[in-house]
Amino acid sequence: MGILAQLRSLFRPSSSGQETPAKPQVRIGLAAEERRRQPRVNARPGTRVMIVDGSRTILVVLRKFLRSAGYETCEAPDAETALALLPVQRPELIFLDIVLPGMNGFAALRAIRGDPAAGEIPVIMMSGDEEAMEQFFGNRIDADGFVKKPFSCQEVFFSIERLLDDERIPRRAAAGELWAQLEAA
Repeated sequence: MGILAQLRSLFRPSSSGQETPAKPQVRIGLAAEERRRQPRVNARPGTRVMIVDGSRTILVVLRKFLRSAGYETCEAPDAETALALLPVQRPELIFLDIVLPGMNGFAALRAIRGDPAAGEIPVIMMSGDEEAMEQFFGNRIDADGFVKKPFSCQEVFFSIERLLDDERIPRRAAAGELWAQLEAA
């Protein structure tokens, strides 16, 4: 059962008319359990991360997660603002929502990849919209990671950790690496 279906089942009234929340069925894969037992590896302190999301809540939550681990953050509420900030902020990693006001995340990613100064910045796409996620997986766009909303702190840091090189600097994922990871999950 997907996250959205679990949430709906929690708030849907039962057929008897009384509201009895169903117990969510949470399945944790073996890989996720193993990841939780491993010590987390963060990027080096001061790594600059740009968060691009139209939701103020997501901006605040990600900022809190990242800053608690020593990252520097800058935020943009839309793709146009993010693209304007790129040369000024010079992020080393970008969290980019797919569904944004104005230009969507797919178009923003194409613009980032087409910019010689920003094209090699790792980009982790985010979405809670089922249609956008289907489009993401269908297009197999040039992203380096994907985080499904709502996300946990562990999911955010795992998506970063798999992009770190030996010096704990975020680097672009090797071609096909994202898809191999997603198919194994």
